[in-house]
Amino acid sequence: MLSLGAFAFAAPGMLALLLALPLIYWLLRMIPPLPRLVRFPAIRLLIGLEPTEQTPMKMPWWLLLLRLLLATALILAVARPLLNPQADLPGKGPLLLVIDDGWSSAPGWTTRIAHAERLIQRAERANRPVVLAGTAPAPIDAPAMRKGAMRPDEARTLLRAFRPKPWPTDRAAAVTAIDQMQVDPGAYVVWLSDGLDDEGAAKLSERLSRFDGMQVIVPDQATTPLLLLPPAAEGRDLKVQALRPIADGPRKVAIQAADEQGRTVARIDLDFPATSTKGEGTLPAPPELRNRMARLDIEAQGGAGSMVLLDERSRRRPVSILGEQPTANGQPLMQEVYFLERALDPYVSLSIGDRETVLTRNTAVLLIPDGAAPSATDRDEIAKWIERGGVAVRFAGPNLAAAGDDTLVPTRLRLGDRALGGVMSWGQPTALAEFPANSPFLGIPIPKDVRISQQVLAEPTPDLADKTWARLTDGTPLVTGEKRGQGYLVLVHTTANTSWSNMALSGLFVNMLQRLVTLSRGVAGDGVNKALKPWRTLDGFGRLGAPPAGAQILPPDADETFKPKPTTPPGLYGDENAQVAFNIGGRVPEPKPLVLPVGVSTDKLSEGGETDLSRWFLLAALLMLLADLFLSLWLRGLLGRAVRIGGKAGRAAPAALLLLAGASFLVLAPVPNARAEIRSSSPSSHDGEVPAQRAEGSGSLMTPPAFGHLPTAWGGSGFTLVADQAAKPGPPPLTEEQALKGALDIRLAYIVTGDKEVDDISRAGLEGLSEILRSRTSVEPADPVGLDLDKDEPRLYPLIYWAITSTQPALSARASAALDRYLRTGGILFIDTRDQQLNFDRPAGGNPDLKRLLGGIETPPLIAMPTDHVLTKSFYLLSDEPGRWQGGKIWIESGNGRVNDGVTTIVIGANDYAGAWAIDQRGRGLMPVSPGGETQREMAYRFGVNLVMHALTGNYKDDMVHMPDIMQRLRR
Repeated sequence: MLSLGAFAFAAPGMLALLLALPLIYWLLRMIPPLPRLVRFPAIRLLIGLEPTEQTPMKMPWWLLLLRLLLATALILAVARPLLNPQADLPGKGPLLLVIDDGWSSAPGWTTRIAHAERLIQRAERANRPVVLAGTAPAPIDAPAMRKGAMRPDEARTLLRAFRPKPWPTDRAAAVTAIDQMQVDPGAYVVWLSDGLDDEGAAKLSERLSRFDGMQVIVPDQATTPLLLLPPAAEGRDLKVQALRPIADGPRKVAIQAADEQGRTVARIDLDFPATSTKGEGTLPAPPELRNRMARLDIEAQGGAGSMVLLDERSRRRPVSILGEQPTANGQPLMQEVYFLERALDPYVSLSIGDRETVLTRNTAVLLIPDGAAPSATDRDEIAKWIERGGVAVRFAGPNLAAAGDDTLVPTRLRLGDRALGGVMSWGQPTALAEFPANSPFLGIPIPKDVRISQQVLAEPTPDLADKTWARLTDGTPLVTGEKRGQGYLVLVHTTANTSWSNMALSGLFVNMLQRLVTLSRGVAGDGVNKALKPWRTLDGFGRLGAPPAGAQILPPDADETFKPKPTTPPGLYGDENAQVAFNIGGRVPEPKPLVLPVGVSTDKLSEGGETDLSRWFLLAALLMLLADLFLSLWLRGLLGRAVRIGGKAGRAAPAALLLLAGASFLVLAPVPNARAEIRSSSPSSHDGEVPAQRAEGSGSLMTPPAFGHLPTAWGGSGFTLVADQAAKPGPPPLTEEQALKGALDIRLAYIVTGDKEVDDISRAGLEGLSEILRSRTSVEPADPVGLDLDKDEPRLYPLIYWAITSTQPALSARASAALDRYLRTGGILFIDTRDQQLNFDRPAGGNPDLKRLLGGIETPPLIAMPTDHVLTKSFYLLSDEPGRWQGGKIWIESGNGRVNDGVTTIVIGANDYAGAWAIDQRGRGLMPVSPGGETQREMAYRFGVNLVMHALTGNYKDDMVHMPDIMQRLRR
């Protein structure tokens, strides 16, 4: 590597090609550019003219410089220039890359992989093999990874398949794997660590230090892993906590809550004090919002450790109390509903009502105090609701003790109640015993001052012990329950108020009710003490997906010490009905900073490093090559023509070439007493001006046909054709812009009436017809042109559309002469009265404005168009010619036309054809069409296509040679 400060070349040997630049310079100087090709039209009057531009004999200096720079850029690109190059790796052995790929490596994973790729690139430059080793156990469904030394390109491919794992690293196992690889002791080691300490960190660092060299890459603050803990309920809110390994000053992170579809439903900021590794925040969570939450995430972190999945334990379940709201007249502080409401209202979505009200709601748990005393019908409906998955919790009292036929209980009861501590009692008020192993209350601390003074007794049965979830110290059941169908029926053998016990005044009462609410979680509730199968599992980036093949069930004793691993990855366990969340937070040790032996070299994980500039030099060479191409075309005179053919104006190039081939001759029009003059505005190669060449006589003047175009070189060279007559005033001379428009493009034209609305419709109609022609035929018209007959030359356009208005002034003598000359030299004028009143059987054709405007024009006799006229078959076979309206006749010139092989020169209609053709910017019809709608608009388009094709191709479709084809199409 050749280093030049902040710039270097990875392949300096290729710079020797710079010695060939003088030879390239000499060759370029010896090769002149190609001569410019100048095309002249076949007009004898132009013979002898010489162009003023000369082709140089030598290459211009600026083109020579451009090509030398192009060659230099290519040479520098293959020399692999580097910006901010890094030094070669120490030592001469292989590169051993050890990558922490556990849950804590997900933050900044892209940066970690980019850093590793730069290390592999440096090894490749030194032609040294690479060994890859991860520290986290591989997934059980992952393919076997190649181990040992490999080529840098193979290591790069394997590195790109690395992904963070959703479980902790096992660095002790990584030491064993490195020993099995038998890596060369002279290897240079780079450990891309996650910055966290664990039980195997010291063993791994000690093993790696035995190699020839070692460097440890630690994350910066932005990529330091944070561990999010499961939230804890605090009344109506959720308390959120996160841990960081180092107290490196105050820090604020955002926590967002999302629903099952990934939509954010809440967001808070969590603050880390400057000297603390724990950050805390409170997430306001009303019942409706909490029930929608499916996960919590630390923003801008990513990873299984920075998110927490939520299950039913974190949600506020809808709970209903059977009964009435407590009232002041009924001593509310003594009513059972009051104690139940105060115990559960901060934690659940609570409602109170009768049986019909509470069971029609989306209720998960139904609390039935003794005062509610449900009837037999109510008990039957509640039993059916339990079978469908509901959880009913019933409390004993005088009503239940006196009932002998109540079957809505989990076990048979003795008639009457048992009183403790009175004169007629059996003993003193009794405390609670420890909860049995099968109880959902297992683990709840029991206050020593809770006493039960009265209860209902259960009949001894063989299964009573299995149904007992809580008992007194004398062994009598206090809470019994059993599963019925998909739900649970639970009986608390004492009241929900203080009349039979003081349990309603303790925190035990609240905790027991919360545990009973969790039974409404279906499989999750049923699986508090049973194994659950994996339903959805997390990957290393915290994304939920299908569990891997071979994933095992979550054991029933999976307490906080049970860590995620490949066989039981974090995720949701259960089924589609309900699940238990198995998270990383709370099941892995608190993150601690990595402790390294003294003297170990460290560096920060970053995205910086050397930059390969080869691609930029190649890009510069490509841009210079394109510039050379355009300059070469320009020097040869081909650039302007290429732009015209490829641009908007060149869309009609194929049709224009076809048209010029068929109409290359000039139509001879007799003009008596005419004077023709051809002026040259181009300077000659001689000094001074060339006198204008003039030709006068009484013969005929060659004039361009209405649908024939002036040659490109004629208009482009500055020649102007002037023709005037003694009988009528002639049109103004053709300007160069008009000649170019007529020569290069096929354009439809319309006569400007002075009425802006009518003119806008005319232009939009011809634009719509042009678009139809471009999409359906080989004709590609350019944008239509509006004609002012007093100023513009109409003979450059094959078809002119004229909308008749009552406000349009009569044509001037110059305009009438121009229009009459247009008709006599082969053009087609399409007149549209737009009133459906056209009838030439009556005076003025039924439209007085038409007679007024055509007064100065030599109009031939008109007839209604026959059904077999060529306009009905020039492109489409038509039986009707509608426009925006339907029913009006089409009038054409009677007999054969005066010019152009009998082509009709004037066509008159009355159906507002431009209104039917008009389109908006989105290509949709602009005006409504009646009565046929879009079908009628399509027929109007087809008539317009026939009209244009008739103007361009003449009467060739009348030739009998086409009759068999036409008849065959008619038969189909």
